[in-house]
Amino acid sequence: MTRILILGGTAEAVALANGIAARAPGVDVVTSLAGILDDTPDLPGRVRRGGFGGADGLSRYLDEERIDALVDATHPFARIMATTACTAACRSGVPRIKLVRPMWNRMPGDCWIVVDDIDAAVDSLKTLAPQAALITLGSRAIESFRGIDGMRLIFRMIAPPKEPLPKPAMEVLLQRGPFDVEREKALMTDRRVGALVTRASGGGATEAKIRAARDLHLPVIMIRRPAVPQGPVAADAEGVLDWLRKGGFAAWTGRP
Repeated sequence: MTRILILGGTAEAVALANGIAARAPGVDVVTSLAGILDDTPDLPGRVRRGGFGGADGLSRYLDEERIDALVDATHPFARIMATTACTAACRSGVPRIKLVRPMWNRMPGDCWIVVDDIDAAVDSLKTLAPQAALITLGSRAIESFRGIDGMRLIFRMIAPPKEPLPKPAMEVLLQRGPFDVEREKALMTDRRVGALVTRASGGGATEAKIRAARDLHLPVIMIRRPAVPQGPVAADAEGVLDWLRKGGFAAWTGRP
């Protein structure tokens, strides 16, 4: 039996697992989740939680579980995991593909300030000095903005931070996508947001904030994506399914 390991945690990973289950039901699919969030999406096949212990641990898992193909469908900013997957697959001789969702298209009216990392994003926000900023970088980024004074910082995330906010002017907004453009515009207007700080994550689930900022003529401080390791790349689940089919990893049923 063909066994495929999906490094998941994204909507694309869920779509891929469902696609394999529908078109190649004889394939044994294992989806690995990092375990950052408490809730688990409804997934076909087996679900594994927790890390592997670096490239050595993942390589050992690939060997012990007799994985035939590895699909890295983690977040575009999961740089360490992407490198780990590439290294482990090479060591074990397991074919690997990276699923990277397309980046948002830059449109007329967009005001993007593209930076390399969070520190540069903080510097750019200090320069802009808006009354309030909406920051969608996750809870781990909160500490990086501790040194900003004179503005309200609204951190939007899925799960609450483990530590108390370090400053009174900071606020946490718990929301999960997909988001609606009009509601995003209402949020930015009601909170008097003057700048958006985000990652170049791409994908449709959170594109509404980009479109809302465009309509409201707000600057977007955009942290650029890390480089993708060498090797095959697909833009969506369909691209991975095609790679798996061409590689002979499964006998497809021909279902749509």
